[in-house]
Amino acid sequence: MANSSTTPAPPATRPSGLDAFFEITKRGSNLAREVRGGLVTFFTMAYILALNPLIIGTATDVNGLLLSGLPKLDAAGEVIGANVATSIAMVAAATALIAGLMTILMGVYGKFPIGLATGLGLNAVLAYVLAPQMTWAQAMGLVVWEGVIITILVLTGFRQAVFRAVPRSLRAGISVGIGLFIAFIGLVDAGVVRKASGTPVELGIGGSLQGWPIGIFLITLGLLVLLFVRHVKGAMLIAILSGTVLSVIVEAVAHIGAHDATDNPTGWMLNVPQFTAFTMPDLGLIGRVDLFGGFAAAGGLGAGLGLVLIVFSLLLADFFDTMGTVVAVGAEGDLLDESGNPPRTQQILLVDSIAAMAGGVGSVSSNTSYIESAAGVGEGARTGLASVVTGAAFLLSLFLAPLVNMVPSEAAAPALFFVGFLMMSQVTHVDWDDPEEGIPAFLTLALMPFTYSITAGIGAGFISYTLIKLVRGKARAVHPLMYLVAGLFVIYFAQGAIMGLLG
Repeated sequence: MANSSTTPAPPATRPSGLDAFFEITKRGSNLAREVRGGLVTFFTMAYILALNPLIIGTATDVNGLLLSGLPKLDAAGEVIGANVATSIAMVAAATALIAGLMTILMGVYGKFPIGLATGLGLNAVLAYVLAPQMTWAQAMGLVVWEGVIITILVLTGFRQAVFRAVPRSLRAGISVGIGLFIAFIGLVDAGVVRKASGTPVELGIGGSLQGWPIGIFLITLGLLVLLFVRHVKGAMLIAILSGTVLSVIVEAVAHIGAHDATDNPTGWMLNVPQFTAFTMPDLGLIGRVDLFGGFAAAGGLGAGLGLVLIVFSLLLADFFDTMGTVVAVGAEGDLLDESGNPPRTQQILLVDSIAAMAGGVGSVSSNTSYIESAAGVGEGARTGLASVVTGAAFLLSLFLAPLVNMVPSEAAAPALFFVGFLMMSQVTHVDWDDPEEGIPAFLTLALMPFTYSITAGIGAGFISYTLIKLVRGKARAVHPLMYLVAGLFVIYFAQGAIMGLLG
C-alpha cells in the first residue's frame, strides 16, 4: 500500500467562550468592532445624563418638591439654586446606574447591540403630567406598574394586538407631538421663550434676545446643527460639553449669576455653571417608590380615569418606540430574519420591559431602547458584547455625575430643542391628503405643545379618529380597543362638567 503524502487538515479553530456566547464570528464581527461600536453607542446616548436631570431633576411634584425631596422655590418664589443642583446631581447618578445595568442585561440576555436609558418623551410625561398630581414616589410607582403591564404583554404575546389597535398615523402624531413639546420645553428652559404680559409668550426679554445665557444657547445650537449635518458621531454630547465649557468661562469672567425676573432677567435660568467639588455619587433616589399611593392620590372618578389614561399613554409611547427601535437597529446591522424580526425578539422585549420597571425603582423614569444604537451598529457592532461595553461606560460615568451640575440649561436645552427636529421625521408616516388620517394626527401633534399637555394631544387624536371613522361609515375599520380608549378620553375631558353635575 502506498504511503500518503497528504498532510491532514488542521482541526477547525473553535471559537473562544466569549465568541461562542455572543456569536461574534457567526454574526460577522470581531472583538475590536464590538468594543468600538459599543463606545460609539454610549457617546451618542450620553446626552441623556445631562437632559434627564434637566427635565425631571428640575420639575416639582404636587407639594412643590424636587426629586431630592427639597423645595425648588423659597418663600419669595425664587429658585433655590443649591436645591436644584442637588436634585440634578442625584438624578444624573441614578440615570447612569440604571442605564448601565439595563444595557448590560440587554447584552448578556438579549444578546443584541442596543443601549437602554431613560426615554425622552416618557420623562416629560412623568415630569409635567404625573408629578404635578402626586408625589414623586407615587409617580415612580406608576412607572413601575407601566413596566409590569408591558412585561405581561410581552409574555402573553398581546403586544401585537395593542400594536394593531392604534393606527400608524396616530402613533406618528404622538411621536411628533412629544417632539414639539420637548422642543418648547427647551426654549423655555433656555429663556428664549418666556411668559409675557400682553401675549401668552414672547421671544426673550420684551421680544429681544439679550444676555450671555441666551447667547450660549444660540452658539450651542449652531454647533449642534453644524456637527449633525457633517455626520459627526456624538454631536449632541459634543455640543453640550462645548456649551458647558463656554458657560463656565463666561460665568467666571462676567459673574452673571442666577436668573431673577426683577433684578437679573438675563441671568442663568436654572443653574449657574460653576466648578463643584467632586463627591461620591449620591444614589439616594434608588427605591423611593410608592406603588399604590398614586391611585389614592387620583381621588375621584374623573381623576382616576385620567390617571389610567396617562399610564396607558406611557405604555403606548414606550411600547411602540421599542418595537420601532429594535427593528430599525436590526435592519441597520442586517440582523433581521425573513419576517423582519431580530434574533431573540422575546428576550429583547423582555429586557426592555424590565428596564421600564427599573426606571421607576431608580426614580429616573421609564428606561427604553435607544435608536442612537444604530450609530454603534454603523460602526460595526453586531452582538450583545457591544451592549456590555456601552453599559460599562455608563457605570463609569456614574462617578462623573457631579460634573453634570456644571451644565446650565442654556447648554443642554439646544439638545432638547433639536430632539424635536429628530422626532419630526415621523410626520412623513401620516397621509396628509387623507383627512381621516391627517386631522387626528394634526390635533394630536398640535395640542401637545399648545395646551402644554401630552395627554390632551393624545386624547384629542383618539377621539377625533374614532369619530371621523364613525361619521364616514367605517366603524368596522376601528379596533375595539380604540373605542374603549376614546370613550375614556371623553370622560377625562368632561370630568369637570361631570363632577359639577354630581355636586
